[in-house]
Amino acid sequence: MAVNSGAQVVVCENCGKKNRVPAAATGVPRCGNCKSPLPWLAVADDVSYAAVVEQAKLPVLLDLWAPWCGPCRMVSPALEQLAKEHAGRVKLVKIDVDGSPEVSRRYSVQSIPTLMILDHGEVVAKQIGALGLDALRSWLLQSLPAARS
Repeated sequence: MAVNSGAQVVVCENCGKKNRVPAAATGVPRCGNCKSPLPWLAVADDVSYAAVVEQAKLPVLLDLWAPWCGPCRMVSPALEQLAKEHAGRVKLVKIDVDGSPEVSRRYSVQSIPTLMILDHGEVVAKQIGALGLDALRSWLLQSLPAARS
């Protein structure tokens, strides 16, 4: 599943139909055909951060990364898998720290990957460094209940 800054096309795991999912929206993405929740993956930067992250109705799994970072590239498929597993419950947003100095400064990012779970723009959990899928899943599940309001 490719992640891009505009709307992305996501194939519904339930019925196989293609759906356009925008980076920022007021609701939760659902399949236009069967109404199943869709994984929500987006890219944000300094300009789009407020609309994509702070205004999200779902808890946001924020991935602060850089394309040159090996551990960042290694953790990315696990994050995408978690977005699929938790469709309708979490939004994965990736931010390239090199291209988004304001977001990097806001969270005092000194090491990447830095992963955070945010609820209405507030950090409820933070993980620095790459973890495997099982460890990330456990961290996410422990953190999501705290993110619900």
